Amino acid sequence: MEKLISSLYLVSWLLIFSISSSHGKRMNVIDSCWRSNPKWSTNRQALANCAKGFGSGAIGGKNGAIYIVNDASDDPVNPKQGTLRYGVIQTRPLWIIFLQNMLITLKNELIISSFKTIDGRGAKVDIAYGPCLTIQFVKHVIVHGINLHDCRIAKPGPVRVSPTQVLQRSGTDGDAITVYTSSNIWIDHCSFSRAADGLIDVVHASTGITVSNSYFTQHDHVILLGNQEGLIRDKMMKVTIAFNHFGPGLFQRMPTIRYGYAHVANNYYEPWKVYAIGGACNPTILSEGNYFIASRTKKEVTHRDFASPKEWGKWNWKSYKDVFINGAFFTASGKGSANPKYTSSSQSFSVAHGSQVPYLTSDAGPLKCFPNRPC
Repeated sequence: MEKLISSLYLVSWLLIFSISSSHGKRMNVIDSCWRSNPKWSTNRQALANCAKGFGSGAIGGKNGAIYIVNDASDDPVNPKQGTLRYGVIQTRPLWIIFLQNMLITLKNELIISSFKTIDGRGAKVDIAYGPCLTIQFVKHVIVHGINLHDCRIAKPGPVRVSPTQVLQRSGTDGDAITVYTSSNIWIDHCSFSRAADGLIDVVHASTGITVSNSYFTQHDHVILLGNQEGLIRDKMMKVTIAFNHFGPGLFQRMPTIRYGYAHVANNYYEPWKVYAIGGACNPTILSEGNYFIASRTKKEVTHRDFASPKEWGKWNWKSYKDVFINGAFFTASGKGSANPKYTSSSQSFSVAHGSQVPYLTSDAGPLKCFPNRPC
């Protein structure tokens, strides 16, 4: 019976996808804001108007100049002009793009300053085989269209954080992206796999975050929102996880959250090896319009850490418009609404029924974009 239901869901969304494709590609609300414009490359900064969810206020380098990365080398202390590191440490707003395809292997963590956009559209940009990105004590950062994989631990050492300042850093755990005490952050159309620690960590009272349209694969600890029990400042954390594809080879934390609030909407989940969505320390979670495919052995979407059923039964976790395939199930808890209470039209968006998710997430990850053509 479950196979029949699964087949009916598959046929229904394929039919919808074929009908919508005959009139032009149907896109989610973020992509439809910019991808149909063939002149996207002459007005790259219009992308900053397209985020949804809690990170919709992120403007990145919208009001700054275009900076072109034409050199894939890296020097953590004395970066050359034309390198990625030279651009991200500048104090003025910058919209950073890439002259050509490149693999950047960082020699230490890349510390990104406020009001920066890293925009990989039009090139294949990999940051891999070294330490990766740190977004710390800053605001208004956009990371778009970058492949982050095989991220490694950064050793203690000096790292330039501005044109005039070098700090002695203590090293990193090896996350692909760490967001630490930062706000107004948007990560969109990136791909993530194989990091020494997490793929994305949002920690220490960071808030106003959206992770969207990204592709995740081949990793254990995927997205961590709040890393420390007792850090009650994380109650302020608000994160939107939308239109992502959680692909094969993932174990857990898609996401897991402590204390704060997560709106997990219109994401596609391939079979997980431990669980999909988890939490601890009484967070609030709204799972809305997601598409969950269970494995043969792991059926439950949800997982609670360090709490008895009597305790976690009070946590407000809700499922609405989700689709569950192959016996997947979500254990809801708590009373009342888990509505995200978005405060502006730029934040809010209409969440589709989970049956529509396969095509809403079909272009997750970096896009192949060419000038003078819709992306």
